Amino acid sequence: MDNQQTIINYARKLVPFSDEEAAVFKASFKEVRVKKRQFIIQPDFTAKSRFFVLNGSLRAYVISDDGQEHTIQLAVEDWWISDYNSYIYQQPARMFVTALEDSLLLQITFENESQLKAANHKFETFFRILAERSVAFMQRRLISNLMQSAEQRYALFIENYPGMAFRFPQYVIASYLGMTTEFLSKIRNQRVKPKS
Repeated sequence: MDNQQTIINYARKLVPFSDEEAAVFKASFKEVRVKKRQFIIQPDFTAKSRFFVLNGSLRAYVISDDGQEHTIQLAVEDWWISDYNSYIYQQPARMFVTALEDSLLLQITFENESQLKAANHKFETFFRILAERSVAFMQRRLISNLMQSAEQRYALFIENYPGMAFRFPQYVIASYLGMTTEFLSKIRNQRVKPKS
């Protein structure tokens, strides 16, 4: 299956595109290869695109005044990533978005997405559903961070994304879950210790 067909298969799970609509939709995306540690978005530059991950992994993060990194978003295959505040409002980004592995992405520009949404209500529906799912996910994550202990957050992360525990560096997972790497290491060690 060609890479652009992947985005059509994904989109058709949300909205029933005809073959003609599918052709228009996938023509709006460009394939992009990024190397591990390569930045695709940096603070102070406007995010002109959003990215769909075909293969690889990325993270979006901010750096606080004390130099701490705070991971806001992770993305693997079939997930989207950008600095959404920058992308939606076309204003300077506040986040770094970088590849954690060599990655293959489909990129859509703000202009191309706007043209799609203006041309056909099905395209607009697709992007609305993406936005709704993103808001719901971020709300669940915020509630989890406020209501659950670090141990509970890590257990939920492993339950929902078992492969990521081995795919992402420990410092990235710790940052995403709002804890230090040392504390995450302690939690992981406790989980693998044999029960006496």
